[in-house]
Amino acid sequence: MSKFCKNCGTSLSDDLTFCPNCGAGTGGADANAGAGGFGAGFGGAVNNLKGNFNNMMSQSEDPSFWSTDGASKWDGGVLETFVAGIVASLMITFTCGIATPWAVCYLWNFIISHALIDGRRLSFDGTGAQLFGNWIKWFLLTVITCGIYSFWVTPRLYHWICKHTHIQ
Repeated sequence: MSKFCKNCGTSLSDDLTFCPNCGAGTGGADANAGAGGFGAGFGGAVNNLKGNFNNMMSQSEDPSFWSTDGASKWDGGVLETFVAGIVASLMITFTCGIATPWAVCYLWNFIISHALIDGRRLSFDGTGAQLFGNWIKWFLLTVITCGIYSFWVTPRLYHWICKHTHIQ
């Protein structure tokens, strides 16, 4: 007897405790257990993550799970990833850190250009020159605030990267 997800309506087999589509609990004992007294909201989020991971691991045995038709994947290789990291490190080292924005853009361009989402390739159009102004601003704010602003640099950088990432 199959059941349906109360959250998204996906048809579920009886052995699943979490919906493979949205991660919502299916009403089984494990799905309603909570997360160690953190409250229903947090427990639900933890259970959704746990359910998604468990469902992914159970489905990974099925060869159709790894199909590349319309799938999301990263198609970079080990050697080219290693070389990209070395090139970026050398750019930073030989310029005493001045070329860091260019190295960051080089690495993100490499990473994003090898990513596919639903079978569609991503592209990155950010340049080191565009990032350089932000980099100087973030550096000065970090120095002026005795390092406190450094907590905001990574989210700002990720925001900038996402702004320059597009689906082809």
